[in-house]
Amino acid sequence: MHWDRLCGGKEIMAYSTGSHTRFYHRYHVVLATKYRHKVLRGPMREQIRDIIRQSCAEMGVHILRGVLAGDHVHMFISVPPQIALSKVMQRIKWRSSRRGQMEFPELRKRYWGRRFWARGYFSTTSGNVTDNVILQYLELHSNHDATGLGR
Repeated sequence: MHWDRLCGGKEIMAYSTGSHTRFYHRYHVVLATKYRHKVLRGPMREQIRDIIRQSCAEMGVHILRGVLAGDHVHMFISVPPQIALSKVMQRIKWRSSRRGQMEFPELRKRYWGRRFWARGYFSTTSGNVTDNVILQYLELHSNHDATGLGR
């Protein structure tokens, strides 16, 4: 199931803006259910998806694309610079686990420790500028300053 461009029609490669910032903070994150149980099906799948969408919207996090599998969730998200990714993931996992178990009592039996998600998560950053481009840019500027040709 895809969540296509929930960021109001913005292009995926566009910079985001805040009151005093322009930024491009994109993350690919993956959450797995505890014990990799394939429980993300039917109404539960829809409910978890809606909870994740709502949690992200409240924090100003835009889901650029998302996929729910039976036992894990992939998301490509844009996170404002004032919010740590760990806080985003903490809220998503806590709220979806709590509300999911309240609305689907069968989850309480399967996840007796009240944790729906596996510990931790996977994340990687994305950007339109690679590490090599930044290093070349800095090298170019350091060479210019050393010769007096820079600022």
